[in-house]
Amino acid sequence: MSETFGRVAVLMGGQSAEREISLLSGKAVLDALLANDIDAVGIDTGNDFFSAINKEKFDRAFIMLHGSFGEDGRVQAALDLMGIPYTGSGHMASALAMDKVRSKLIWMAQGLPTPEFEILYDSSDWQAVLDRLGPCFVKPVRDGSSLGISKAETTDELKQAYELASKYDAAVMAESLIDGPEYSVPIVGNQVLPAIELRTKNAFYDYEAKYISDQTEYLCPCDLEEEADQELRGISGEAYQLIGCEGWGRVDLMRDKKGKFWLLELNTIPGMTSHSLVPMSAKVVGMDFKQLVLEILLNSMQEQGGSES
Repeated sequence: MSETFGRVAVLMGGQSAEREISLLSGKAVLDALLANDIDAVGIDTGNDFFSAINKEKFDRAFIMLHGSFGEDGRVQAALDLMGIPYTGSGHMASALAMDKVRSKLIWMAQGLPTPEFEILYDSSDWQAVLDRLGPCFVKPVRDGSSLGISKAETTDELKQAYELASKYDAAVMAESLIDGPEYSVPIVGNQVLPAIELRTKNAFYDYEAKYISDQTEYLCPCDLEEEADQELRGISGEAYQLIGCEGWGRVDLMRDKKGKFWLLELNTIPGMTSHSLVPMSAKVVGMDFKQLVLEILLNSMQEQGGSES
């Protein structure tokens, strides 16, 4: 294995609000690589990416950095310039997927269903926003793990939600609330894996429900009828391809009361913790965690983003 990949650095930690989850994911991936007899080392990139990676010599990167300075294309662009192949999407697709507004605009332009939205500012007319969108979720445009997200139904709630989201990102959006179950669809290589239905007693699938609660329910395979399941996976695959993603990722959607699916966002470096969804879905098709990590690494041999031409 080591001859195939050389020395693999698992990049983790970083400086985003998702640092702790990244460290957990990175440690799990590192352990799996070592169990696969791959020469691997973990690197916490901290607040100084270049200083951190220059302390170790490596031939390939397994990127497990979540959020900004890891998932937004900057690390991918740096590795491209250094000629180091890596897992996951290239810098352009990573940047587009990280930006919820731009990814939604691409999907809308191609006729894919995604909820209406509006960018918020200090000067926004809160009542006008609610009149247009109805009850909504307010989100940082460029952050993950449901950090800084809250629901708003009144002008006071909307303003408070904006102030919370602003702590995580300078760009904030409001998105029409879709009332119904939430689904996640993992993709590894060219394979769209089984969808997962998420059930939580919280107001929505927030950070606590994702990473802390043991009461969150995951249905995989979910109990969708075959036609709806095919539609869900088809929309997810198309959304993934339109953004230009490679290697692996996860598409998050809602289904309304009429049975229509709505795209929420695309995650190019999903979590790989004990609560994470990609390993859960992979297991359903007979792929254990070690095999999943190896498959993601193998895909770095073919990806444009981490290509070896």
